[in-house]
Amino acid sequence: MALKHEWRKEDKTLYLPKTQPELITIPAQKFFQLSGSGDPNNNPTFAENIETLYALSYAVRMMPKQGYTPEGFEPYTVYPLEGVWGLVDPNSESKNKNNYSYTLMIRQPEFVNEDVARLAIETVRKKKPHLSVNKVVFGAIEDGLSVQMMHVGPYDDEAASFVQMTTFLKENNLERTSPQHREIYLSDARRCTPEKQKTVLRWTVRHV
Repeated sequence: MALKHEWRKEDKTLYLPKTQPELITIPAQKFFQLSGSGDPNNNPTFAENIETLYALSYAVRMMPKQGYTPEGFEPYTVYPLEGVWGLVDPNSESKNKNNYSYTLMIRQPEFVNEDVARLAIETVRKKKPHLSVNKVVFGAIEDGLSVQMMHVGPYDDEAASFVQMTTFLKENNLERTSPQHREIYLSDARRCTPEKQKTVLRWTVRHV
């Protein structure tokens, strides 16, 4: 029986950084993606987007049990949910959550190509017709040079970690290449107290 690819073990540098900022180069990765805007709290559309991404990701992983094994398939653990966050109006109040823009995504293994992604979308469309799979985008993203760190605690306390990252940039002659930031959610917010939540925070950067 083939060993399962566990991202927590095989990709520690990408998903399990220290609680202090560090410089890292992120390779190209494939994602199912859904974009939206507004306050994510108690937002049915936001919650549906997450459900859709997980449904697609598990549809891919379960393909061999459904009678089709994609070329290059190997057993693996579904990757964590990620989000790239920005502002709808950059000149407006950044603390106004109604002004948030986001792209939620879940990484897919290398064997997933356009055909496999299309099959997953059709599978979910038939099994869960209430989900808006027609809005899903599949494609590769390459962040490249980045600064990241592990944030432990509530999402609303991320500002303190961003201060550390800002200091790290100044000390290492770096600057951000985008006002957006990436979050990788390692904790299930439904089952974890806010104080223990673990979230990877990441900025794309360049040398000054």
